[in-house]
Amino acid sequence: MIVKIPDREYQQRIQKFQKNIRAAGLDAALVHANESDFAHVRYLSEYWPTFEAGGIFVPATGKPVLIIGPESETYARGRSKIPTIMKMVEYRESAEPQYPGIAVANFKDVAKVAMGGRKLKSLGLVGYSVMTLPVYMSLKKDLPGTKLVKADETIFDLRFIKSANEISCMKRAFQISEKAVAAILDEIKPGMTELQVVGIAQREIYKHGGEYEGHALYCFCGKATNNAISRPTHNKIVRNEVIQLNIGARVGGYSSSVGLPISIGKLPERKQRLVEFGLEAHIQTMKLMKAGKPASAVVKEYEEFVKQRGFQKYMLYGPCHGIGMMEVERPWVESTSTYNLQENMTFQVDTFFYDRDFGLRWENGVRVTKTGVEKLSSKFMKLVVL
Repeated sequence: MIVKIPDREYQQRIQKFQKNIRAAGLDAALVHANESDFAHVRYLSEYWPTFEAGGIFVPATGKPVLIIGPESETYARGRSKIPTIMKMVEYRESAEPQYPGIAVANFKDVAKVAMGGRKLKSLGLVGYSVMTLPVYMSLKKDLPGTKLVKADETIFDLRFIKSANEISCMKRAFQISEKAVAAILDEIKPGMTELQVVGIAQREIYKHGGEYEGHALYCFCGKATNNAISRPTHNKIVRNEVIQLNIGARVGGYSSSVGLPISIGKLPERKQRLVEFGLEAHIQTMKLMKAGKPASAVVKEYEEFVKQRGFQKYMLYGPCHGIGMMEVERPWVESTSTYNLQENMTFQVDTFFYDRDFGLRWENGVRVTKTGVEKLSSKFMKLVVL
């Protein structure tokens, strides 16, 4: 069964986004995305750039325009829920081909189509952190009288609360991730490389209907497990050592990740103790979460729990981050957070502890409810010794 976001929901997203644009006192917003950080553009249009970048010019009132690179027109017209599409050289791939003979627009042309004669005094920039210098410089050149304003907040609050369709996509993604983890546990052997283990997961993700990996897949063995962020290598799997798995599928644009430390044979007592506590802290985080609770309180109570148990020196950060179209997205759950958890927010409970020669991460997705959380994945919230 294919799970996806229906067309009417994309239309509703545009309408809600335009309401936010007007509330911010802006005349329009330019939304930017690229192949790896595609979420804002795909959220509004279903268009997912590949090689090239993508943008959407959304007037406060009227019809939006999808902006693509010179090579993507056929692909975009077959995928985009926004029918008006214009090509710009600023959205080409980074090798900067010239594309002689292909007619392209500039931002003045785009604004003329989108604004329908209305004045463009202020333009919000959404996706500010991934917006390229060629795009920004062209905005300054083509729209010299327009005030450019960082405006990510106009879309983030729309993405914080997930719809029933979004949650369905996420649940399916987590189900596929669990199938991939199960296959790894059936097939992993000493002497395999970390990359070969990841290959098992990739096979299962596509076999069961995933459209892509939800993030760069992890398999680390031994000392490499103390890397908070890293990539698998030709390092070999060995017995009696921590093996870290973080496996995620993407479905309908939505990510997942199931993370757990495993071992082939018994771990040394020191390592086993931290792995066990990591799972205990992971479960404790979920117990602390419910709608209406300040996000900062979750963090402070979690950190106090870790401190009381004597494990604070092994903690890098914690304990949650948002998950949705990106495996890591806003909102973060940090001691400095100023918002309350709300029903149907989705988070990745991310429990990472590390020592000098190893580390571990437990990860599972949850949906915030009125009384607690609904686990989007829980099959492998347990100690696994093969």
